[in-house]
Amino acid sequence: MGTALMAPRKNKIKRNPNAESVAKAIIDAYKPETVEDMQFAIRDIFGPIFESMLQGEMDNHLGYAANDHSYKDTENRRNGYTDKTLKTSYGEIPIKSPRDREGTFDPQIVPKRTTDVSSVEDKVLSMYARGMSQRDIASTIDDIYGFSLSAEQISNITDRILDDVHDWQNRPLKSMYAFLFVDCMYVDIRRELETKSCAVYVILGYDLEGKKDILGLWIGEAEGKHYWMQIFDEIKNRGVEDVLFISMDGVSGLEEGARSIFKDVVVQRCIVHLIRNSIKYVPTKDYKKFTAQLKKIYGAASLKAAEAEFERFKKDWAHYTGAVDVWVRNWKHVEQLFNYGSAVRKVMYTTNAVESVNSSFRKVTKKGSFTNDDAVFKALYLRVTELYKKWKDRPVSNWAMVRNQLAMDEEIQARILKHEVY
Repeated sequence: MGTALMAPRKNKIKRNPNAESVAKAIIDAYKPETVEDMQFAIRDIFGPIFESMLQGEMDNHLGYAANDHSYKDTENRRNGYTDKTLKTSYGEIPIKSPRDREGTFDPQIVPKRTTDVSSVEDKVLSMYARGMSQRDIASTIDDIYGFSLSAEQISNITDRILDDVHDWQNRPLKSMYAFLFVDCMYVDIRRELETKSCAVYVILGYDLEGKKDILGLWIGEAEGKHYWMQIFDEIKNRGVEDVLFISMDGVSGLEEGARSIFKDVVVQRCIVHLIRNSIKYVPTKDYKKFTAQLKKIYGAASLKAAEAEFERFKKDWAHYTGAVDVWVRNWKHVEQLFNYGSAVRKVMYTTNAVESVNSSFRKVTKKGSFTNDDAVFKALYLRVTELYKKWKDRPVSNWAMVRNQLAMDEEIQARILKHEVY
């Protein structure tokens, strides 16, 4: 089902005009016959490249070139070399780092006491995770390190995480989640000869300890109940046996689809989405008064109070038939909120939690269309890792009260005890 992670499609890029002559010189010199031969050749030339860049830094530090025999304004001179072995993605590379007589030379491309320069790749991944375009990443690397990375090189660096994406997407999940929040966002992906707006399905979960986790990401042509059913079936196959609540927007058939996989789940329509749907029928001048009266309904202290407010609401706004009808048709989703305590209601009544995740994702998708599905997965997975760092594996706010209120329902507590690990 869905989009499988694929090798990125090779796209025609604008190369440096010197690239072909450099490549030909390497091939003429090393005559590689295999990929391993080419990697050896690249590793072999990295040393001279680093040394040349270090010599350039030394020239700048001293204020004169190595073969400059004219008068100098400084007594400082070159003073031999220090042997270093650099760790790179292509293996270990021995180089000679220049020294100066006064010991004041502080190289930037390979700082003192630094032997691992593969960290450049980590920095590329970090910038990619923050939504920087390939052009901006290349420019930043050039500013900091003084060398250029092509779009293809940056793509190759970020491709190294595709195995991590695959492992994450297929990892086993917990047997029970207290809350799942489901939502879709759209990204532009170049497919064949056109750019299509594709749906990215996102599920955010709160486990029994109140800790957040993004269960997965899926790409489809458009949002629909059948695709959601396949996704629910997939997460069940990855270990999810029971879910207490699923909060969602109003995709037709999604409620029935969710229950077909998790028969005891409570499916909650997002109240915020209902508000958005109903105010489409209300003139702007009445928004504030209309939404304030709605809040008295879903924010009531008890079901009886909510029903009284609802009757008043229907009379006061009867002239906006479409707006009232949204709430009449979905009253059961308001009504069922009051089966639970206020802390539980506050968690389940809206999909704002997953919409916040999608808002974070949009920071990296707003840069334009993606070349293929893998490019989307790379960008969003890196953003997921940033969110994990932000959440720091801590429970959501007021979780102790939520658990206490869930425990008041004997059936729910019995289901929790079957899955809770002490």
